[in-house]
Order: sequence, then structure tokens, then C-alpha cells
Amino acid sequence: MFYAISCTDHPNSLEARKAARPAHLARLQQMLDDGRLLLAGPFPAIDAEDPGPAGFTGSLIVAEFASLEEADPYMAAGVYADVKVRPFRKTLPSA
Repeated sequence: MFYAISCTDHPNSLEARKAARPAHLARLQQMLDDGRLLLAGPFPAIDAEDPGPAGFTGSLIVAEFASLEEADPYMAAGVYADVKVRPFRKTLPSA
């Protein structure tokens, strides 16, 4: 089943986000390679593709996991202040 993982960043966490990015992208790439990643990306703090020093306010990941417990992400980098994990049913586009 797919799960939507919606994360809200701690204030002023841009440097921690940058430091954690390579490992984070490697994890997402592995899920993509395994055919489990539907989409992933950050929420810019301003209406811009590259928000620069304004940074980001959080992230959204929608991926397939065996269970809700497996989908609960780990937050070792200290970027996220809040994480919500919910089951997600993909309707469109159809496969």
C-alpha cells in the first residue's frame, strides 16, 4: 500500500537539511529503483522553484511500504519538527 509522509521542518533547519540531503536522496533513489516511490519533494518557503536562503517548510513523500509501521520515517538529521504518515490510495493517473 502507498503511504503519504508529510513532514514539517524545524525553523532555521536549512543547513541541517543540506547536510542530510545526500543520504536522503540515496534512500529515495533506492525506493525509486525498487519501484516503490510514487513522488517526493520539498515545500519551498516562498513561491519559487529555488527558494535560496528562504529554504523549505517541509517535504512530501508518497511511497509503497508493507505497513504503516515500515513507512514511519526516521528523523535522525533533526530537520523535521513534525511527521504525519497516512495511508494513500492512488487514483489517477491509472497505471
